[in-house]
Amino acid sequence: MRGGERMSGKLVVRVDERDNVAIAIRDLAAGEEVAPGIRTREAIPQAHKVTLVDIPKGGEVIRYGIVLGHALEDKPAGSWINEHSLQLPVPPPLEQMEWGVEIGWNPPVPPITTWEGYRSPDGFYAGTRNILGIQTTVQCVTGVVNKAVQKIKQEILPRYPHVDDVVAINHAYGCGVAIKATEAYIPQRILRNIARHPNFGGEFMLVSLGCEKFSPELFCQDRPGDNTSDNVIILQKCHGYEDQIRRICEMAERKLARLNERHREALPLSDLLLGVQCGGSDAFSGVASNPAIGYCVDLLVAGGGTAMFSEVTEVRDGVYLIARRCVDEATEKKLAHEMRWYDEYLAKGGADRSANPTPGNKRGGLSNIVEKAMGSIAKSGTSPIVEVLSPGERPTKHGLIYAATPASDIVCGPCQLASGIGAQLFTTGRGTPYGLAQIPVLKICSRSEVKRMWPDLIDIDAGPISSGERSIQAIGSELFTLLIDVVSGRRRSYAEEHGLVNDLCVFNPAPIT
Repeated sequence: MRGGERMSGKLVVRVDERDNVAIAIRDLAAGEEVAPGIRTREAIPQAHKVTLVDIPKGGEVIRYGIVLGHALEDKPAGSWINEHSLQLPVPPPLEQMEWGVEIGWNPPVPPITTWEGYRSPDGFYAGTRNILGIQTTVQCVTGVVNKAVQKIKQEILPRYPHVDDVVAINHAYGCGVAIKATEAYIPQRILRNIARHPNFGGEFMLVSLGCEKFSPELFCQDRPGDNTSDNVIILQKCHGYEDQIRRICEMAERKLARLNERHREALPLSDLLLGVQCGGSDAFSGVASNPAIGYCVDLLVAGGGTAMFSEVTEVRDGVYLIARRCVDEATEKKLAHEMRWYDEYLAKGGADRSANPTPGNKRGGLSNIVEKAMGSIAKSGTSPIVEVLSPGERPTKHGLIYAATPASDIVCGPCQLASGIGAQLFTTGRGTPYGLAQIPVLKICSRSEVKRMWPDLIDIDAGPISSGERSIQAIGSELFTLLIDVVSGRRRSYAEEHGLVNDLCVFNPAPIT
C-alpha cells in the first residue's frame, strides 16, 4: 500500500499516520495501555482493531489512511472494532477515475537479473517446469484419464528423466452447459489458454468422450490444425477400458519423448511471468506478507519481468488507487470495464462485494471488504500498471498487470494459470495448503505463529515485519531470491515438495443447463 509512515508500538501496529485505529500484535486484556493515556476497554483478540481516539456514532473509522466504514455506535478510545462495528461505505465510483498520476517510479535494483527456464515454442513467456499436460474436454473422462496418468507416471515417465511430471487438466466444464451463452467464452478461453501453458512445451494432448458440447472441434477452434489423431483421443471410439488406457499411454509416450529434449537455459527476467494471490487473509496480511510480496514484485518488474495481481472484489474498494497507476487512458478504461462487469455479475446473483470476507478473515481481524481490499492491493507493489486483462486472457506486455478474476483462491488460480504464469506467490494470514499441479506455488505467512504451526508448509515467514524485527525490503528480497531459485528448478516450494494440488475450478459465469 502506498501511503503514510508505517508505525509500530509495543502492543499495536498503525499503518498510516492518519489512522484512528491500530491492530493488536497479540491478544490484549482489558486495561492494557496501547498508546499514551489509552487503555483497552475490553479484551481485544490478536489482529483486531482498537480505537486510538474517540469515534462518535457515524464517525469515520480509518485504517491505511482510508475510511473503512462508519461506526454504528459511539466508540471511545480503547474500544474494539470488528465486523459488527461498521457500516460499509458506498463503493468508489468508476466514472472519471484519474490515471497516469502515479507512474513516476523509483525502482529498486534487483540482486539477480537472470534465471534458468525453458523457452516456449509459441509463448510470450518461458516455462518454469517441463510437464506433459493432458487436457480434457469434459469431466466425464476424468476417471479414465486419472488412471492413465497413474500408469504413465509409474511405468513410462521414469524413461524420460528430463520431464518433471504428467498432469491431468481435469475440470467440471464441457457438458450440461449453455455452450453458446453470452459468457460461455470465458471458461472456453481459460481451458484453451491453459492447454498452451509454457510449462507444457507446445505439446498438445486432448482426451474427449465424444458426445460433449465442448467438442474437440470447439476446443481447437483457435488452432484447428491441432484437432488430429496425433493429438486427440475420443474414448467412445475406443474398444473398452484397456484400449482407452493403451491409446492414452501410447500418445503420451510420443509426446514425452519430445518433451525430454527440452532443457533449461539462462534467460532474462523478461521471460518470467509471476502471479500473486492471497487466501486465508488476516489484518496482518496488509502489514507484512502482502507488502513483502509487493517489494518482490517491484524487484521483478524493475528487472524487466512481469507480474500480475487479481481478485476483483479485493481491489474494488481501492480501484481508484490502482487507476492512478495506469500508464494510459485505455488501460484505465479497461480496468473500469472489468470492475463494472463484476458489479453487474454480482448484482444478478443478488450479492455484492460484501459477500467476500470469510469467517476466518473476520476472526483474523478483517472487519469488511474495504479493509481486506486495502491490504490485498499491497501485493501489487508500487510500479506502473501497463495492462489490464479479462479472466484467462494472455498478456501482451511486460511489467505490472492487473488480471481481473474472482477472488476465490481455487478460481483465481486457474485464471492466472490460463494467462501463463510460471509461478505463484501466495500470501496467507490463517494458513492454507493450497497448491497447483502445473506450476510451483510459494507460501508467505503474515504471522510467525503460522510458520511455527506449519513449519513444513510455509516457505517464507513475514511475521517479523509486524514486530519490527525485519523490514519489508529485507523479506521481499529474500522472497525474490527464493523465487528465482524455485523457477530455475534449483529448489522446490513446500507445496510442490509434498505434491499438494487443488482441483482446477474454471470460472463459468454462463448458465448450466
